[in-house]
Amino acid sequence: MPDAVRYEAHDRIGVITLDRPDNRNSMTPELLDAFARASAAARADGSIRALIVTGTGNCFSAGADFKAGLQRGDDELPPHERSYAMYEAFLSLLDVEVPIIGALNGHAVGGGFGLALVCDLRIAALEGKYGANFVAVGLAPGMAITHLLPRLVGVARASEMLFTGRLVDGAEAERLGIANRAVPSAQVISEATALARAIAANAPFAVRATKAAIRRGFAMEARAAARAEAVDQAASVAMDDAREGMSALLAKRKPEFTGR
Repeated sequence: MPDAVRYEAHDRIGVITLDRPDNRNSMTPELLDAFARASAAARADGSIRALIVTGTGNCFSAGADFKAGLQRGDDELPPHERSYAMYEAFLSLLDVEVPIIGALNGHAVGGGFGLALVCDLRIAALEGKYGANFVAVGLAPGMAITHLLPRLVGVARASEMLFTGRLVDGAEAERLGIANRAVPSAQVISEATALARAIAANAPFAVRATKAAIRRGFAMEARAAARAEAVDQAASVAMDDAREGMSALLAKRKPEFTGR
């Protein structure tokens, strides 16, 4: 069976592709392990000047697969470490020195939305839905989304999205500043490739230094934010509301939260 995530490079551009469309490119152990390998391959590839991250099917990534679990690692680890471990593979993109373009071929929700946010630039699909609906399923956020989203759209807009769990389409994602632009899904990868080529045409050291300077300017400590989030997410995973939220989502019904 082909790898759940594959890495390839052509003409100074690397591409990481999530390739489990039948499971909406969700965060199964198989996909996360394969993503970690692909990310390591991209980091080690000195020939690339830009990196594209994309998916197959109508989802970029639907985030957690509730059937596969919400935490990773040995049961002896503290719950918050097991919650953080869910995101380690995606957060490894923070170590990529070249600019990263998220080619959001379709929906990016929850942890999949977090994967989009750790990219430097994003091309959204007009038909896609984007956002972090953690609260709607009884969970506290993860993947440093509470850290990254306000820096893109401002505190008030980020707070509204995160407090309500509302998803936005591609056009609104562009208006809010989540996406650099939104195009029909069939054009996402070509638009992202054109952007990658424009970046790759520039002096590679200067581009990497510019990216590093932007990150320093924002004092980006996304891993620290993700670890802090993991404490609350681990607490929420153990609550009845989380079990109710996930059951309701799978049953396609409205959840009834009790606060327990």
